[in-house]
Amino acid sequence: MLERGSHLLTDKVVVVTGGAGVLGRQFCTAIVKIGGVAIVADRDVEAATRAAAEMNKSRLGRAEAASLDIINPQSVGALIDGLKKKHGRIDAVVNNAYPRNRNYGRKLEDVTYEDFCDNVGQHLGGYFLVAQQFGLFFRDHGGGNIVNLSSIYGTIVPRFEIYAGTPMTMPVEYAAIKSAVVQLTRYFAQYFKGAGLRVHSLSPGGILADQPAGFLAAYNGHCASKGMLSPNDLVGALLFLLSDQSQFMTGQNLIVDDGFSL
Repeated sequence: MLERGSHLLTDKVVVVTGGAGVLGRQFCTAIVKIGGVAIVADRDVEAATRAAAEMNKSRLGRAEAASLDIINPQSVGALIDGLKKKHGRIDAVVNNAYPRNRNYGRKLEDVTYEDFCDNVGQHLGGYFLVAQQFGLFFRDHGGGNIVNLSSIYGTIVPRFEIYAGTPMTMPVEYAAIKSAVVQLTRYFAQYFKGAGLRVHSLSPGGILADQPAGFLAAYNGHCASKGMLSPNDLVGALLFLLSDQSQFMTGQNLIVDDGFSL
């Protein structure tokens, strides 16, 4: 992980959608630690405000809470306009939000057509909207950086056997969304080639979240050393993609999964 004080993102304004969530908070904290301005953008403004306040207690940079609904064009436009007026710049956006309806996560046999379309529309559609609007802003203002959160299940087929004996499954919507995010990333990278934009996707492995012991054992058996990851394990890869250390890369999908997808 990049160290506090390395200043690779000094004064750069980085928007993290879903910034008050588990991964989003970790990403924003890391951005602040190395001198950036983290925009904790979330539908839950109260949670974003609390998260930003905690980050600002003892950091080198600063965090700011912002309201954002990634499936609302007016909300996305208002955030861009507000940041432009306040900071005069936006350097990057991390597409990290995870919108879904209450029926998300059912087994294939129980997924309705309506729920499938709704969940794909919210998640993938929201990522498209954010990438589209920020991409156009970056093109017109000298460049920028887009990082889309995908998943190992955007690149490999599900290992259904590791869910055996648990109430868990690998949702079909998730596989469809995250594989599309990888191709969407390549599309945007190609479309904006030569316009000063870099567009990447970051594909994590599983994240620890109180999963059953049997599932963890089965999952970890496919990994090299640690197995399931903590949110902090993704920070180094994200900061690399956001910083100028990756300035001659675009359109890439960076996998961080301790070897699970091998």
